[in-house]
Amino acid sequence: MRRFLSSAVASKRFSDEFASIIDRNVKVVASSGVYTGRVLAYNPGDYSLWLADVKEASGTSFAKLFIAGHSIARIEVLETGPDISALADRLNRLFPNLVVYHKESDTIVVMDRVRVTRDGVFGEGPAADRVRKVYEEFMREQKAKPI
Repeated sequence: MRRFLSSAVASKRFSDEFASIIDRNVKVVASSGVYTGRVLAYNPGDYSLWLADVKEASGTSFAKLFIAGHSIARIEVLETGPDISALADRLNRLFPNLVVYHKESDTIVVMDRVRVTRDGVFGEGPAADRVRKVYEEFMREQKAKPI
């Protein structure tokens, strides 16, 4: 028997996936051209995008560019980076029930005071030092993995 997702669950998953492109490098194929850049923000109502450090296919560069959602044909994520939800699982074994993974922002919070993103560990003290060691080991393992 095949299970079907409710429209609310499917909509939430779509929104979560779209939110995961924030701060990621993407290639956007739009009616006005092809652009690569880092996603700064998007409008969940019509999926318009603000991109930073943008390059057009012709070679023209822009500091920031707004692309209207209705003109977007395709968005390709160029770099996804490591899956830090796996890091959250590892940290939860070290700090049971003290780790929260926020999928929308791709952020881990440990003991309500240490924040972990793909960019590093933010916090001070012995707990932050332990988290930092686990983070560094995790990132080394991710770099060593074959693509």
